[in-house]
Amino acid sequence: MTTLDREEVRVPHGAHEVAGPRPLPLRVAAPLAVAAGLALLVAFPPYGVWPLAPVGVALLAAAAHRRRLRAGAGLGFLTGLALFAPLLEWTNLHTGALPWILLSLLQAGYVALLGAATAWVSPLVDRHRAAWPLLTGVLWVAQEALRDRTPFGGFPWGRLAFSQDTSPLLRLAALGGAPLVTCAVALAGGLLVTAAWRDWRRPAGHWRPVAGLAAALAALLAAGSAVPVGVRGGGDTVTVAIVQGNVPRLGLDFNAQRQAVLNNHVDATLRLAQQVTAGTQRRPDLVVWPENSSDIDPLRNPDAADRISQAADAIGAPILIGAVLLGPDAGQVRNAGLVWRPGTGPDLGQLYVKRHPVPFAEYVPLRKIARMVSDQVDRVRADFVPGAAPGVLNAGAITLGDVICFEVAYDGLVRDTVTGGGQLLVVQTNNATFDAAEARQQLAMVRLRAVEHGRAALMASTVGVSGFVSPVGRVDGATGFNAAAVVVRQLQLGHGRTPATRAGVWPEVALAALAVAALAGAAVLRRRREVTPG
Repeated sequence: MTTLDREEVRVPHGAHEVAGPRPLPLRVAAPLAVAAGLALLVAFPPYGVWPLAPVGVALLAAAAHRRRLRAGAGLGFLTGLALFAPLLEWTNLHTGALPWILLSLLQAGYVALLGAATAWVSPLVDRHRAAWPLLTGVLWVAQEALRDRTPFGGFPWGRLAFSQDTSPLLRLAALGGAPLVTCAVALAGGLLVTAAWRDWRRPAGHWRPVAGLAAALAALLAAGSAVPVGVRGGGDTVTVAIVQGNVPRLGLDFNAQRQAVLNNHVDATLRLAQQVTAGTQRRPDLVVWPENSSDIDPLRNPDAADRISQAADAIGAPILIGAVLLGPDAGQVRNAGLVWRPGTGPDLGQLYVKRHPVPFAEYVPLRKIARMVSDQVDRVRADFVPGAAPGVLNAGAITLGDVICFEVAYDGLVRDTVTGGGQLLVVQTNNATFDAAEARQQLAMVRLRAVEHGRAALMASTVGVSGFVSPVGRVDGATGFNAAAVVVRQLQLGHGRTPATRAGVWPEVALAALAVAALAGAAVLRRRREVTPG
């Protein structure tokens, strides 16, 4: 037997110590940790088996319970690798294996911290078994809060909340955003592990609380279903078109196809205009093009500007284009959403510059050091500079809340557009360097944001998946991947604010503070155990 197998926890009990049951044998705990990661993986799109998310949480909680910190961290790391390596496989499609491996290892490191924290609070769990579900919930929120912000602004992909796009728990986003949904999923996992964990030396009556725990789990799911969601402060009904022009070929060299990509979006819009003229399609109040639909700067290139103006004039409606713009200073570039109006062209007062460029993809931190790891960083020849203002854009009949690509994963960036007056959430993205799995994972985030803020939303992609999302999280008009498509829908604009919009970051702060308090409480119990005479 290993040291871990022989480990026995001393649990404080009044003025004396009693020997607590041992942790699960390592030969059982390690496979459980891997199974936890795989269960979590299958909960996310493209698989979408959302009930497996609480199961994954429960398996990791059981594996790490009563472990030494190092063992808990190691088991958490196994879970993290089993989750993130396959979940982020799309990063490996066109950049080589090294960035994928490094990113997966980094994300797994945060789950390792969670495993260590789970082991650390074991004395609290053993003293107050009923607290196990809540402790599990707040620890997961704290782990995600840290991972979402560090390093270089964080990487929120793989949050528990983003696995619940078809779950009753999704509606909880309207009350407390993604952190509350994550807490509910982990709380459900805590209920499962509390019901399943057995101290076999206890009498058979220990089975009796299982019914109560099952009832609590059912009540949690019912509570999610009961949350009222829908458009807030319903306003006018408008018609919006998404243009998915597609690219000649997938991969990192889509930039070498810039003119073809722009032409694809112009031509698709011109065909839509012909349908409007023929009376077979409703004239849109707004047309949305995706990120990178014009990687030729139309403010500097007259030919690109002429082609976009041709499309806007033909359709007779503003077009939100996704453009790579030069400047503002020499050697700088910006990833932007820009309103282009029929008759007058670009409206420079309605320009959104992406506030959170992706590190090592749109800019390279510590470039000299990064180059020592991989020369792939030199593909990013010029760093994108971040914008400073939220993406609130006036497009005539509609005030847009615009974010670009991965920004949809960041709570504050989306919320800022709503508090700034956005009536329709828009996500402009380019999935040409990834695959359909990444696109569907991103669409799941759009579904959560629509519910969270009581707004209709849409995702416009160069290659798919594009689609509309109702304020209750229902997807309409989803396109295929690597295909050209135009989707037109009528939407009701929103004006009010949900409890989650009003609360902002505070639910996450409160839940993370509870996690810190739990860690501190466990430290007190451990210290008391050390100083109390046996």
